Amino acid sequence: MIYQPPAGARDLLPLEVAQKAWINDRLQQIFQQYGYSRIVTSTIEWLDTLTAGGAIKSSTVIQLQDNSEGTLGLRPEMTASIARAAVTRMAGNIYPQRLCYRANVFRNPAKNHDGSQLEFYQAGVELLFAGGVVADAEILLLLANCLQDLGIPHWQILLGDAGLTRSLLSVFPTTIRKQVRYCLANLDRITLENLDLESDLKARALMLFELRGKPETVLEKVATLDLDPTAEATVKNLQSLIDLLNRSYNKPLPLTLDLSLLQTFDYYTGIVFEAVSFHDNQCYLLGQGGRYDRLLGLYHPQQQSSPGIGFSLNIEDLHSALMTTKRLPQETPASDWLVVADSAEAQVAAFTHAETLRNSTPALRVELDLGDRDREAIREYASACRIKKIAWVKPDGTSIVENVSN
Repeated sequence: MIYQPPAGARDLLPLEVAQKAWINDRLQQIFQQYGYSRIVTSTIEWLDTLTAGGAIKSSTVIQLQDNSEGTLGLRPEMTASIARAAVTRMAGNIYPQRLCYRANVFRNPAKNHDGSQLEFYQAGVELLFAGGVVADAEILLLLANCLQDLGIPHWQILLGDAGLTRSLLSVFPTTIRKQVRYCLANLDRITLENLDLESDLKARALMLFELRGKPETVLEKVATLDLDPTAEATVKNLQSLIDLLNRSYNKPLPLTLDLSLLQTFDYYTGIVFEAVSFHDNQCYLLGQGGRYDRLLGLYHPQQQSSPGIGFSLNIEDLHSALMTTKRLPQETPASDWLVVADSAEAQVAAFTHAETLRNSTPALRVELDLGDRDREAIREYASACRIKKIAWVKPDGTSIVENVSN
């Protein structure tokens, strides 16, 4: 077994690394253009930190060890770690806090899913200590600009509201509400139709299932329902948000309002959203996020609540969605020079010459030939590796430059 990675783990070879680095670098550049600063949190957290408030089930966490202080686990997502760091390590900072990250996360597969992927790569942002429609709009516009800049084909944003959906579900008896919620979250209409519900509640459940489409049309349907004051205020906020987004984006925003949308992590209190792409008969879940106005209070020493909103983008799915385009690098970067000692006596001079080239401006990629092959083999290697030039270095430090035909 030593020649294989563990089940659920995988190796990334140089070209895939280069392609995913291209994605990550572009995302980080956009994040920084919006004023977000990168944060790096610990890969290992206390299990209590990760599961605070019941947002994350302990079964999804890959646990490492138990000791006298508690159980450690690998982070299954980034928001909890960043929230902890923000309220405990950045308490004196000026607000709001705009933070971004690129990181790996780990998740224990569900039962009967042995061999499922364990490690995932994400890039994302968190806008902390800021509430309201304007903050929501900033996050959604940032997400849209990321997808547009990467060149993701046929993307759209699905937008819901966790608080409003919970309010719409409150009419169902608690004994069956969880099942209705599950059917909505998993788009399982067949199970929903077969639930043991009175006719009026079944009609309500099926209506909720269909609350998906053009934002203005969906909000008109919701407005006909008997809503409590909180839900009415939420609907007005959604209307304001959608109007602001449509007036602020540089083209028609591909936005679908989906009030059946429910996220895996249950700490969301306001808008929730997913970025998806449909093309080549494939559906890609590119990212997800939402507003969590009670999460930061779980980590504050005095349980002081503060608003927050953010999203994570799934690097693997972005990569898959871009594979059919011409946006990704198709080759790993080639070296600019291959430096070759003309003889054994020229080895020191070759090292010196290579270092001089590496320190030039702009910086160059320079390989040193390691010996034990003739000139023709060296030329074949340089051509195969797309190296542009060979420097044949003599003991006195002079060199003969040869351009390589690739």
